[in-house]
Amino acid sequence: MGALSGLRVLDLSRVFSGPWAAQMLADFGADVIKVERPGRGDDVRQQGLRARNEMGQETKETSSFLAMNRGKRSVTVDMSQKAGQALIRDLAAKCDILIENFKAGDLVRYGLDHASLKVVNSTLVYCSISGFGQTGPYSHLPGYDPIFQSMSGLMSVTGHADDQPGGGPMRVGYSVGDITAGFYAVSAILAALRHRDMVSGEGQH
Repeated sequence: MGALSGLRVLDLSRVFSGPWAAQMLADFGADVIKVERPGRGDDVRQQGLRARNEMGQETKETSSFLAMNRGKRSVTVDMSQKAGQALIRDLAAKCDILIENFKAGDLVRYGLDHASLKVVNSTLVYCSISGFGQTGPYSHLPGYDPIFQSMSGLMSVTGHADDQPGGGPMRVGYSVGDITAGFYAVSAILAALRHRDMVSGEGQH
């Protein structure tokens, strides 16, 4: 029995930041349902090294997928279809937390944004992770870790000096932006849960 036992999470996120946050909630005891695209699934199913079974044979699972999705249940849903949207709404009605990392506004067209889902579940804590926030001039742009590392100047202080062989901007060895975003997301979710359960009785975005 973990600290979050009894709570259910709907994980609509993909790649690293959102799945990492949802995995931490699973580690704390929450029941996490991961929604993936039919056919291909989460993009990280094609990234990283292939895991091996006890016989040393390669499996279909990759190191990147396993590193971000431990302890979750998974279902494939085509959210571009009306039936898929209805299924996600039904799941959201029974969940405490929803995590998504689509571009700001993308889920409005499917009726799966916070305003729409609040109607079916007023206690839902809805966490949106985006590259440039929900408002502002860059909010419509996609966000990936290498973009954040380059825009922030982090690449300019990593690696060898510019005048040395192999010098110039270099990525940090792991996805520091994505992982940090996941940590902040979990902190915000836990604070929103505390407020819901002790103060307002309602969820937050």
